[in-house]
Amino acid sequence: MARIVIGIGANLSPEANIRRGLELLAEHTRVLAISTFYRSPALARPEQADYLNGAAALETALSPADLKALLRAIEHALGRQRTPDKLAARPIDLDVLVFGRELVAPREELLARPFVALPLAQLAPELVLPGAGRLGDLPSRFEGHGMEELPELASELRRALGLEREEGAQAP
Repeated sequence: MARIVIGIGANLSPEANIRRGLELLAEHTRVLAISTFYRSPALARPEQADYLNGAAALETALSPADLKALLRAIEHALGRQRTPDKLAARPIDLDVLVFGRELVAPREELLARPFVALPLAQLAPELVLPGAGRLGDLPSRFEGHGMEELPELASELRRALGLEREEGAQAP
């Protein structure tokens, strides 16, 4: 079994699509943890709705190719249509950031995009980003990032997937 971290983003019905995407992932993998989610403006597209971005740690026996196929199938099921426009609005975007002990996300992307780096740093703080240090140290690079933290969304998603109990719930 491999430990994976995927980045999750959406700006078309984002709350519903992120939740459904995680539910579909949970049918094929074991969801271990969900990061805080952040609201941020669409890159270079002020006319688009804001994005919600976060990450999830998973455990799976899928190969990297099969995992990628699963992510694309989930995106397709939720209405994503890939086009040459890399900045197009989307119902969901699922990207492998870490597979096992290997960082898959490009270093430049992590350093330029706090909406990817901060959720990843929360779930894999021990990983080292070449030339930048431990991922757990990245948040200090992004102070004043201008994104809105959405801890309530993360808590709701964790509860929906059985990762967090309702407030006041008794342990069995």
